[in-house]
Amino acid sequence: MQLKLVASMVTVFLALSAHADGKRLLVVLKSQAQYQNAKVALQNGGAQFNPSTSAGNSMLRYAAIRGHLEKSLRNIKTLVVKVDGQQDVDRLKNNPDVALVEEEVFHPAPKPVAGYVAPTKNIARIPASLRVQSSSDKELSLPAALTPWGITAVKAFSAWPLANRGQGARVLVLDTGIDQDHPALSGNFEKGQDFVGDNQQPYPYADGEGHGTHVSGTIAALSNDDGFTGVAPSAKLLMGRVCSTKGCSNISIAQGINWGIEEKVDVISMSLGGAFATPGEREAVSSAAAAGISIVAAAGNDGTNRVGYPAALSDVIAVGAVDSKLAKAVFSQYGPELAVVAPGVAVTSSVPRGSGHDPDVQVSIDGAAPIHFDSLTLEGGAEVPQPLLNTLVDAGLGKPEDFANIDVKGKFALISRGEIKFIDKAQNAIAAGAVGAIFYNNEAGVVHGALIQDGSHLPLAAFMLQQQPGLMLKAALAEQKIIQAQVSVKLTDYASMDGTSMATPHVAGVVALMKAANHNLTPAMVKDILKRTAFGLAPNDHNEFGSGLVNADAAVREALLSAVPVTPAPPVVEPAPAP
Repeated sequence: MQLKLVASMVTVFLALSAHADGKRLLVVLKSQAQYQNAKVALQNGGAQFNPSTSAGNSMLRYAAIRGHLEKSLRNIKTLVVKVDGQQDVDRLKNNPDVALVEEEVFHPAPKPVAGYVAPTKNIARIPASLRVQSSSDKELSLPAALTPWGITAVKAFSAWPLANRGQGARVLVLDTGIDQDHPALSGNFEKGQDFVGDNQQPYPYADGEGHGTHVSGTIAALSNDDGFTGVAPSAKLLMGRVCSTKGCSNISIAQGINWGIEEKVDVISMSLGGAFATPGEREAVSSAAAAGISIVAAAGNDGTNRVGYPAALSDVIAVGAVDSKLAKAVFSQYGPELAVVAPGVAVTSSVPRGSGHDPDVQVSIDGAAPIHFDSLTLEGGAEVPQPLLNTLVDAGLGKPEDFANIDVKGKFALISRGEIKFIDKAQNAIAAGAVGAIFYNNEAGVVHGALIQDGSHLPLAAFMLQQQPGLMLKAALAEQKIIQAQVSVKLTDYASMDGTSMATPHVAGVVALMKAANHNLTPAMVKDILKRTAFGLAPNDHNEFGSGLVNADAAVREALLSAVPVTPAPPVVEPAPAP
């Protein structure tokens, strides 16, 4: 009678709370047996068990929980539970079988760096000892589908014959999703899972942000006739969508890692993170390492001397970013936990088809033949699928007073970077009637900038030039010359991005090559080899570069020499339910 009453009460509690606005929790159990007992108790709503046994008494403790089991993550001894309120949270925390309970939190959604000043691309600056002489080893033009400079910089080409281009290795990317039909990815894409649960279209793990598709291309894009390729172009890709515009949930991340363990992947690439890692995430990372999976993560883009999480965890390979001159990217976080660095500036890779932008800016001065300028678009500017031709007018720094005595209505404004934000300059131009703005830098290099980053577009075509052509146009206008500017943007399947997010997949790809060469490498061995074989960079007084630039050729050669047999971990066996 008592058992029936308990079962009835649990069933009622579960039914009532299934539709309640409660709290989502990660509940980590202390052992596999305790995990199994908790799973059965919460899943079956008062299963028939014997309260006279210790296991039965343990399961009875869950009868008072007003909630329901959403997911069971066997590989990390964790349950995802939805409960009504704080009283239920406290009951779980006070349960002696429970190692920890944490509520759902969100880390910032991963995004490429905006507003960063990158040096002009110059791959010739890469030391000769790191270069591979090939048809792709030349100045690159973005976003044309040629070999990205980072593939050459990490010596992937030299490592390919030793590792069969990564064949046999499997990489799980935890990110914003993937365009599974992208021509550079479809041949290597194996499967995907969505852990966000927001009904993403056209399939649950589709990439609505572009970040995950970009990361995936750097890891394992197929080699094409134009030279575009990933670091390990024969490795297999899996995608766990754990991030959306809302951010990256600790619950989603734990689910993604659990799936990676279940799938027995070789590498998990995480170009995401924040200022902290929750205890549940730490437990999941430790479980993955114990299962023989190497985890590679981004150090962060705040430019501080503190590595972000999960990169800073000891079981993770933390990756910082350098530019093509092998200088530390100003945004790259660093510190004692940083393991290596990799290319993270002006990295060209795949993006969801048709979402890349190939801008074209050309000007004619006093009717002369058009001059083409290298340019970038500013995120949030108007789409310009067809060429738009207008007169160019100098608008100084784009302040309200700069527009006061000029006529830019229906024209393009030439605006220098500096003093006020791009968005303020753009809004001032719009208020003055301009239909387009050609910005130019106030220092050497190019700016990957944004007007707005919420996916919307201002009614202003916005392009960015380097400093020198901008000053040349300003001088010509000062001489009363007539300048006609024509701008357009061709939509492509590739784009250039900056960030430690872009550096991380280079290292994940190298790890895939290493595991393809020697599948017996443990995560600790992989991290040690990466650090010992990296190309040292200086000055490195505060570990700004970790052990240096990742070197695929040397790492794979060392992996082949480290052919130490490793006894695989015994499979996780679910204990039988308590009687």
